[in-house]
Amino acid sequence: MSRVALITGITGQVGSYLAEFLLGKGYEVHGLIRRSSTFSTGRIEHIYEDPHENGRLKLHYGDLLDGAGLAEVLRRVDPEEVYNLAAQSHVAVSFKQPVYTANVTGLGVLRLLEAVRAYNPHIRFYQQSSSEMYGSMPPPQSEATPFHPRSPYAAAKVFGHRAAVNYREAYGMFVCCGTAFNMESPRRSETFVTRKITRAATRIAEGLQERLWLGNLDACRDWGCAGDYVQAMWLMMQQDQPDDYVLATGESHSVREFAELAFRRCELDWRKHVEHDPSYERPAEVDALCGDGTKIREALGWEPTVKLPELVAMMLDHDWRLARTEAELATMGAA
Repeated sequence: MSRVALITGITGQVGSYLAEFLLGKGYEVHGLIRRSSTFSTGRIEHIYEDPHENGRLKLHYGDLLDGAGLAEVLRRVDPEEVYNLAAQSHVAVSFKQPVYTANVTGLGVLRLLEAVRAYNPHIRFYQQSSSEMYGSMPPPQSEATPFHPRSPYAAAKVFGHRAAVNYREAYGMFVCCGTAFNMESPRRSETFVTRKITRAATRIAEGLQERLWLGNLDACRDWGCAGDYVQAMWLMMQQDQPDDYVLATGESHSVREFAELAFRRCELDWRKHVEHDPSYERPAEVDALCGDGTKIREALGWEPTVKLPELVAMMLDHDWRLARTEAELATMGAA
């Protein structure tokens, strides 16, 4: 019999990689998706099979705002492992929709934990925590670093993290928290700065746009490959005892460095195309994040394999294919 896992946020960047990984391990994978009038399953279409053909990936409608609905999904799926990756995860949006962000990203964790506890407290639970929780604390940040959230998103993530730890301590549940530093890939949403840069660099190279507007160029982040990090999540869930770990590369680079690297690979001078727009800056900035992954490396033997230049190249290759297709269609339209 296949092991059964439920993934919330399965249609997101990380959720899609985790679904691939678990399917490769022989799991039956179930994903929670929100009802929408437009399809949002583009990242998992290549692994989705018609349920009439007994595919091992199955999707269920649900929402972290609906505790009763979560309980019903758990009853239908009966999972052995639950990976909670769902969130309103855009920091800038969280300043514009703080209450909604807190409800989904914070209280949503509590609803899911309570649904799991009520249905079967022996289910193993993974909570996706975020490096944004560290906020203004100086790097390197580790499991021992205090949290100082600097956005509604980060504050909500702290609540979710603390709720997860509380359910482990109060009810003896197998609950792990992975505090992941920035996870990037070609599947990253174009509203996030790394993908915004790689999309713009390739479109500029193809003559489709001239300028890229960015906020704080000095902000430093620990950027890793999302495909690497899902293995760490799974490893955490296979241990005899649950624990919390930082998932990071241990290297930090500025937005300026990322842009310079991306444009250079396109044989462009980023300084001729990138403009500063102060409206993109946060009301409360997080200056520098760099994770210390010593604990997970020593305890579980995990460390990331993709370095920043390889990650940027991977994202650029993907986005250049999109830009070239777009340029060809534009030429055809003009003709």
